[in-house]
Amino acid sequence: MVAYCPLMASDEDKVFKALADASRRQLLDRLRRKQGQTLSELCEGHDMSRQAVTKHLNLLEEANLVLTAKKGREKLHYLNPVPINEIYMRWIGKFEQDRIQALHNLKQALEKDQ
Repeated sequence: MVAYCPLMASDEDKVFKALADASRRQLLDRLRRKQGQTLSELCEGHDMSRQAVTKHLNLLEEANLVLTAKKGREKLHYLNPVPINEIYMRWIGKFEQDRIQALHNLKQALEKDQ
């Protein structure tokens, strides 16, 4: 059994920094749509140089948002949604729980009045 290990503060900082850039978010969106892309595939359709895409991918890897695997001579890139989910659970999920509870309470009150 694997224990839940929340992101450490410095890891969260890396995730937020990585997500702060529109180009990096675009790369993550592309990986969400199609996993296992090469650097060449990820460079297609971008106004950035190959070196710029590589720098963005390195930052995403440091934040653990992108994982890589070697397949022959190619390096394949995969989206790792775990850090985003951990951010969601800490920063968004708690607010969502209150809203769901409020809707539940409203539903009960309306049913009670009927």
